[in-house]
Formats: sequence, structure tokens, C-alpha cells
Amino acid sequence: MNTLSYKTKSANDQTVTKNWVVVDVAGESIGRASSKIAKLLRGKHKPDFTPHVDCGENVIVINASKVTLSGKKWEQKQYIHYTGYPGGQRSFSANLLFSKFPERLIEKSVKGMLPKNKLGAKIFKNLKVFADSTHKYKELNPKVINLKEFK
Repeated sequence: MNTLSYKTKSANDQTVTKNWVVVDVAGESIGRASSKIAKLLRGKHKPDFTPHVDCGENVIVINASKVTLSGKKWEQKQYIHYTGYPGGQRSFSANLLFSKFPERLIEKSVKGMLPKNKLGAKIFKNLKVFADSTHKYKELNPKVINLKEFK
């Protein structure tokens, strides 16, 4: 028996192939869509997934202004940030954030599902979110992925 054929190959930056994909989130729930987007960004759908390497796809999200939240989350869900000054904690509802920046709702949700380290920050840079159906990456010929069929 040849034991060399059973070696596990780890992916690295030179052997990883990163593709561009487009995801349409119109009519999708934010949490369900974000978990699938995070899985694409991380590369967990690939057979050569390696936890310490950025081996995921470059994801373009379109129609971010057409996502949904269930129940009373539009008014009750709070996003909190701190300005850095004493008494500088600010909070605002999902409805207010969505009315100003619909892209940030998706970005915050996906970022929370990525690792909280340098690799997570690097992976997050592979996400591009657009409020409507037009994007500036058409020359890269991205592959369209249907989230309802993606597991």
C-alpha cells in the first residue's frame, strides 16, 4: 500500500483559485443570506478548504436595498458603535441604518459571521455590496449564484 497517496494537501496562497461570484439578495432574509455569503467568502464549500488560509471567493452582492427582516426587527434591532469619547456610545435601529446605507446592513451581518482576527479582516475585503442591481465588476465576468440552491 502506497501511503503517499493518502496525504492531506493543505491549500496556501499560491495554490488557491479565487473566482468572482454575484449573489442577488432581493427578497431574502438578511441572516440566511449572510450566512451563505460568509460561507462563500470563507471557502467552506470547496473540497480544499483550509481554516488558516483565505481560500474563498470574491463575492459581489447586488440588490442590498431589497432584503427583508422578519417580525419587528426593523424597529427593535439596535446597532451600537462607540465614538471613542466619554459618553460616545451611539445606537440606531435597523430601519435608520437601512434608510441611510442599505449596504451596511449586509456588511455588518456578514462581518459578524467571519473570524475575529487578521484572517477575518482579510476575507472581509473580498466582499463588495451594492444597493441596486448594477455593479462595477462586469469586466471580470463573475459567475451568478442562486442562494436558494446554494447549501
